[in-house]
Amino acid sequence: MKTVDFYFDYSSTNSYFAAFLLPDICRKHDAIVNWLPIHLASMFRGTGFDVMAMTPRKARYLWRDHQRYAEFTGLPFRKPSRFPIKTSAALRATLMIPGLIGEDPDNYTASKMSDFAQAVMRAYWERDVDISDLAMLGALARSLGLNADTLIAAAGSEEARARLASVTEHAIARGVFGAPMFVVDGEMFWGKDRLEFVERCLVTK
Repeated sequence: MKTVDFYFDYSSTNSYFAAFLLPDICRKHDAIVNWLPIHLASMFRGTGFDVMAMTPRKARYLWRDHQRYAEFTGLPFRKPSRFPIKTSAALRATLMIPGLIGEDPDNYTASKMSDFAQAVMRAYWERDVDISDLAMLGALARSLGLNADTLIAAAGSEEARARLASVTEHAIARGVFGAPMFVVDGEMFWGKDRLEFVERCLVTK
């Protein structure tokens, strides 16, 4: 079975769209998603890139463009009141789910991991939930049948911090520079508007 490595951060608007469009593409072509949360703030820190450094005109355009994409895809996106937002706790929690449910801790294709990732995306980009709030993350975990207290404790552990740092550092070493990014058989694609190329790669390889 083919695998698509999906690098994302909950603070990335385009990652929100990809988190729902990519799994549909993979199901259609008998492939699976490898969910790889990365800490974009850490990735950008060494580059001098500032996600908020844009003109008001460009910012207005981008938010309108996101809205158009929401209308096109049917995803109920809306601009959150908190942007950007701290995502490290949510990212760490995501990475700890496989071990929490008794699977291989390094298996980032676990179904509960994808369920949680999509739940966090929906909470932030659809309902304007403060996903930096541990209580909110716990509530999302509980709604999926996960042990909220155990997950939140795990998210604050040194192991979780090391995992997030490792996934982010490996992504940088691999050439990842933003989110969402997808890797299929060594081919890298950046942005939700490159999902057509991802699909073509799944069909032809």
